[in-house]
Amino acid sequence: MKRFIIPIIILTTGLTACNILDLEPKDKVSLDDYFKTESDLEMFSNPFYNNLLDKAPFDDQSDVLVELILDEIMEGGERRTPPASGGGWTWTDLRRANTLIEYADNCDDKEAVTHYTAVARFFRAYFYFQKIVRFGDVPWYDVQLYSDDAALYKPRDSRELVMSKMLEDIDYAIDNLPSTVSTYYVNRWSALALKSRFCLFEGTYRKYHNLQLEGDHTYKDYLTLAADAAYEIMTSGPYKLHDTGNPEEDYLTLFSQSEADVDEYILAINFDYAGGARHNASAYTVLTNQGNPGLTRKFINTYLMKDGTRFTDKRGYEKMEFKEETADRDPRLAQSIRTPGYTRIGQSEVLAPDFGASSTGYQPVKFVQDPTANSGNNDRTSSSDCDLPVFRYAEVLLNYAEAKAELGPLEQSDLDISINLLRDRAGITTPLSLSDANATPDPYLQWKEGVENKYQTGYPGVSGKNMGVILEIRRERTIELLMEGFRFYDLCRWKAGACIDGPIYGMYFHGPDEYDLTGDGKTDLILVAKGGTKPADQDGVVVFELDSDIFLTEGDHGYINRHYNATRNGFNEVRDYLYPIPINERSLNPQLTQNPGWEDGLDF
Repeated sequence: MKRFIIPIIILTTGLTACNILDLEPKDKVSLDDYFKTESDLEMFSNPFYNNLLDKAPFDDQSDVLVELILDEIMEGGERRTPPASGGGWTWTDLRRANTLIEYADNCDDKEAVTHYTAVARFFRAYFYFQKIVRFGDVPWYDVQLYSDDAALYKPRDSRELVMSKMLEDIDYAIDNLPSTVSTYYVNRWSALALKSRFCLFEGTYRKYHNLQLEGDHTYKDYLTLAADAAYEIMTSGPYKLHDTGNPEEDYLTLFSQSEADVDEYILAINFDYAGGARHNASAYTVLTNQGNPGLTRKFINTYLMKDGTRFTDKRGYEKMEFKEETADRDPRLAQSIRTPGYTRIGQSEVLAPDFGASSTGYQPVKFVQDPTANSGNNDRTSSSDCDLPVFRYAEVLLNYAEAKAELGPLEQSDLDISINLLRDRAGITTPLSLSDANATPDPYLQWKEGVENKYQTGYPGVSGKNMGVILEIRRERTIELLMEGFRFYDLCRWKAGACIDGPIYGMYFHGPDEYDLTGDGKTDLILVAKGGTKPADQDGVVVFELDSDIFLTEGDHGYINRHYNATRNGFNEVRDYLYPIPINERSLNPQLTQNPGWEDGLDF
């Protein structure tokens, strides 16, 4: 479902650079005639932005968002097999980075040399982070390689060596990139944000997987580096949360405006409707021929009440229906899904959730734009031009809070300069209290011993004196960063893959009846008993027959259960935290070991 239109200027630049890289053999044409000017260095580096940054983070499936057709991760089991090739095992952009670093000195402008070497090293660290989270150990290469280089056939290096090299790269980038705000190009602050992100990942991964490697760094070292990098942005950087004092709209507006908010977006991907650079976030959530995405009931339950109390502490929350369950919640809920009273930006028509476009009824609205903001035939129903975040200040605050909580000690003041800024922006009236969270951890977010995975709602493996606040930080992270591409790898680093096996349910309905989902006092939905007579068509009213048009967990009542017949073999704890090495790559290089649990038919 990752559909997008690549900005033309970047595509053209990429082709030019690729021709220089790929069509000039080492033994016939020298690259020494290139990289002579700052413009050469800039053009050669531009494809990094297009090739490495995720231009469709909004459609990643997990335990919080699913499509009508589940992907291989959600189905698990035999659906996941080692590919013959591809599968993320690509190295073109690494070669580009190494080429740029090697030849940058050809340029006489030494300031430009330093700058674009820093850009290349930033993206080399970014590239290797993607490889680490996907494959674990990978070969480290910091020079250009050609077809006759023996290093092409070396074993994988340890993740400790790779992480250490990534730290060297990112520290060089931090020291040599400019501190000025540059929303669409990497700067010192985006380098610090990347360092905070990958150090938090590595620190928590090693902690929860009990991974102890030979080398200079422990999990505590990485958590310290993550917190320090985030803190430097928080105390010295030019960024702040987008906050106009209107918590009922600020979160939605942040992600729907055409131009990235320069206060909160540290690095963004630039889209422009008039220039033909678009993505399909709006279409993904509103059209019936897309993935039919829906948030899960399990996730919806984690949104707090507006006063900061827990929704799941309310008596009878399990069977609350749509209007009741969405009332007085964290205002971000009504800015993440269609809730009663929802109108699309710039429109006046109140819209009910569209069950044809959402598999659970909890229909996402994040990144959805005004459909008529452009003149003429430009209609944002089928394409979007809102800039997509790569790093934003909210993530930095979350990284800081989590690293401090996992590392300890954690003070109330740490929460006040991080999590509570987010809750205040969101309009939650009571701040997170360290002492209260740890005194009474939320049972809904705790793992329940003796309960089957498919009924679990909490996180395994969380313990210790900061258990309660760690669970609250995870709640905040999942809500704030919804549809921004974090969830699956967060579960991986927390060793919480079992969360994938949780229930995939949607809204609750008490049975055949008429329902008002918009809150205007008029019927929007009629559920008819199986075999019952459907009423005559009425304008604005959808009629579904139970066990035919819509499926509920208990047949004539219960939660929407569109995936009742889906094959779900469960998350494999031995295998599924890492992806497999492609078969062809191992055939070419027998020194590449396969990741644990993956059977590829090769006996070496």
